[in-house]
Amino acid sequence: MTAAPPLLAVEGLTKSYGGIHAVRGVSFELRAGEILALIGPNGAGKSTCFDMLNGQNRPDSGHVRLLGEDTTGKKPREVWRLGVGRTFQITATFATMTVRENVQVALVSHAHQLFNLWSSAPKFARDAAGGLLELVGMGGYADRPCGELAYGDLKRLELAVALANQPSLLLMDEPTAGMAPRERVDLMRLTARIAREKSIGVLFTEHDMDVVFEHADRILVLNRGSLIAEGSPQEVRGNPQVQAVYLGEGLVYDARHREGAAP
Repeated sequence: MTAAPPLLAVEGLTKSYGGIHAVRGVSFELRAGEILALIGPNGAGKSTCFDMLNGQNRPDSGHVRLLGEDTTGKKPREVWRLGVGRTFQITATFATMTVRENVQVALVSHAHQLFNLWSSAPKFARDAAGGLLELVGMGGYADRPCGELAYGDLKRLELAVALANQPSLLLMDEPTAGMAPRERVDLMRLTARIAREKSIGVLFTEHDMDVVFEHADRILVLNRGSLIAEGSPQEVRGNPQVQAVYLGEGLVYDARHREGAAP
């Protein structure tokens, strides 16, 4: 039986700023329902890579294909309409609007009704917005203003908004930044469950290695713009080059220790 084509295929992605090579020939694939982490030290090129996938930055060379369609150089809204959702390190919501209304705005946009946004939002897709809020555990907060929410709840709302366009691919840039440890675990478990239930591919960047090793099916490691390792969490944890340039022996030991492995 022929294997299904990858959801996302990245080929030779390269971006330079003057003489600085931010991303150097990065290639990888992501399949539906798979959770892929992109990690690396500060300045490794993670954000630049994300921005090229999302259409916010055009690569100097290389290609990005979503479900076989070349999306290289398309604008962010065009990429979004093809089924790519994104969450950001800094959460942005309409603070004076209710939780439900924030999701409704995203649904209105997806339905091409922006020309009548403010008059449509109170009435449009209340049930659909409510369903998305229930999905992320925010159903009981639907009528509260966003300005009253705790930070962890804002992150769950942001996930509901990102799901409003029924994405096949979800890009998450530092999804747990600023969250308490328990909230980080809960958010990523929620994301993983939704992704697998709905066959959504997830690519996320993250500095918390506990989150990465617990939830990623595979891990990509960038260093100075180049992909230096790719594999399962166990393979990446044991990679000497990764240990040398990023994780450090102490952190790798801690991860093994939590699993009950011998030092």
